[in-house]
Amino acid sequence: MQMKNRWLFLRIVWYKIMNIFFIVCCSALLFLLLQIFCFTSFRIPSDSMMPILQNGDCVLVNKLIQGPRIFNIFVALRGEEVDIYRIPGLNTLKRNDVIVFNYPYMDKCKDSIRLDVMQYYIKRCIGLPGDTLEIRNGFYRVCGVTEQLGNIQSQEYISSLDNPREKGIPTTAFPYDRRLGWSIKEFGPLPIPKNGQTVKINPISYLLYKELISWEQKKVLRLQKGCVLLGDSVITQYSFKKNYYFVSGDNMANSQDSRYWGMLPEEYIVGKATRIWYSEDKFTETPRWDRIMQKIK
Repeated sequence: MQMKNRWLFLRIVWYKIMNIFFIVCCSALLFLLLQIFCFTSFRIPSDSMMPILQNGDCVLVNKLIQGPRIFNIFVALRGEEVDIYRIPGLNTLKRNDVIVFNYPYMDKCKDSIRLDVMQYYIKRCIGLPGDTLEIRNGFYRVCGVTEQLGNIQSQEYISSLDNPREKGIPTTAFPYDRRLGWSIKEFGPLPIPKNGQTVKINPISYLLYKELISWEQKKVLRLQKGCVLLGDSVITQYSFKKNYYFVSGDNMANSQDSRYWGMLPEEYIVGKATRIWYSEDKFTETPRWDRIMQKIK
């Protein structure tokens, strides 16, 4: 009788252990699926989005708006070219949305686009696909758009400086060519490509789009004796296959953004940052309770 009771007890214990194991596995799987397809978290590593976001803030990133991405993470980790597919989203990104994305130039090499899955940036969307963007006296302008773009206080500060270099702010800007002479105070007009848009290709547009076209076509775009060659063929126009964005940090005096490295491919966008779910002072490592659960505007 004692042996029978012992086996019964062991069976009950075994079933309970298996139930707990099943619940843990299901919870882990559910968490993983939510991370891949719905939401993820990103910790702010710098002051480039001050004052809206501070170093030590942890933000919730909504992937459902733009749509979650599917790609081979192991190929990307090896630094190889990877195809990125995006599941249709619930909405589209808008100007002034704060977005998290993979930095589009590995090892900060600005001559080719490559996905770096270990390097994430957070910036504010200023220009959408199809927009024509300018910076005039430090202020962002988009043709046909009247709403304020970006952090106005930061733009006023840049505008007030006769020589930003004296404050340690780099002034020369994308695409770093004397023929254009663009700076962080006077920039553009820059047409931001969208899927299906056709542009004329000449020595000036070559400067603006050479990395984008080379990335789309997996061929080198080069300038030779006044002609633009894609691989070995001369081209005079090009229809873009992808959408691109122009992004900026709110702290424009201390932000590496599209003013310096150019346009952001849509495939590299992770999602929209919607809320600060936790915040911790980086020096004292204590929670900043007044910032927790704040909505990101």
